[in-house]
Amino acid sequence: MLDLNDIALFVQVARHGSFAEAGRRLGLPPNTVSRRIQQLEQRLGVRLMQRSTRKLALTSAGQAFHQRCAGAVDGLLEAGQELLGGNPQPSGQVRVAATADFFDFFPMEWVAEFLAAHPQVQVDFVLSDAQVDLIAERIDIAFRGGTLADSGYVGRQLPGAGSGGLVASPAYLAARGAPLTLQDLARHDCVIPTRPGGRAGWRLTGPDGREEEVLVAGRFSGNTAQALRRATLAGLGVALLPPALIRLDLEAGKLAPVLPQYQRSGQGLNLLYPSRKHLPLAVSAFIELVMAKLTAPGETPR
Repeated sequence: MLDLNDIALFVQVARHGSFAEAGRRLGLPPNTVSRRIQQLEQRLGVRLMQRSTRKLALTSAGQAFHQRCAGAVDGLLEAGQELLGGNPQPSGQVRVAATADFFDFFPMEWVAEFLAAHPQVQVDFVLSDAQVDLIAERIDIAFRGGTLADSGYVGRQLPGAGSGGLVASPAYLAARGAPLTLQDLARHDCVIPTRPGGRAGWRLTGPDGREEEVLVAGRFSGNTAQALRRATLAGLGVALLPPALIRLDLEAGKLAPVLPQYQRSGQGLNLLYPSRKHLPLAVSAFIELVMAKLTAPGETPR
């Protein structure tokens, strides 16, 4: 097997035209450089250089080998310098896993703003309602809702997105009135996930910290959060939805809180990534974008 260090050494010798000069630049004795080039030639089974007392000259095989190797060696050296801090700008690809309807509440304008601010970064979104394996799929950041299982990954809950809230459209509340107690929901139309029997049990935590449950039903049910959101916007009833999904609707006045003193814990949006150690600058920059956009008021690009 070829030693990549010897190939890099050959490139330096060819570039500088002597064992002595290459050795001086690399901090190696000339005889060590010469010996390692000879070992490389033995492994390849071909002479790479013609040696004389005055100069070195590449053979035709040496010229072809140098042309194939020089660019790759330079690229490896540049990559190493970047990792050592030579390039402080975020660069490279960020792979993001999120739900299929992610861009319904995370405007594409935010991604465009991020890419404009970081011209050396590429973003690859993997959108699916199935939970992907971060390591197997080479995912840098994943968005997950609900309570996170202990997976060994790093999880960060978005501030202000730690619980689910009851909401309805202003039109629905004007027509039906706002429920005053949790049990009043049993007499309202509710927008619920698809369930056998068409009824759902909502467990919420009240202002005193105690959990209460109410059995609700409605004329609309669906199997995605986005379908429930759109039905609620259309005035079909009261819904219990993740705050990240409806934050922009609440700010725009398209939805209104219902019984805001009741919350369902553990239904917020979380960021998940494999490790805190050696986090690439591009990944850190994207996390900063998410934290800023999904927790700051007034971000409603349209």
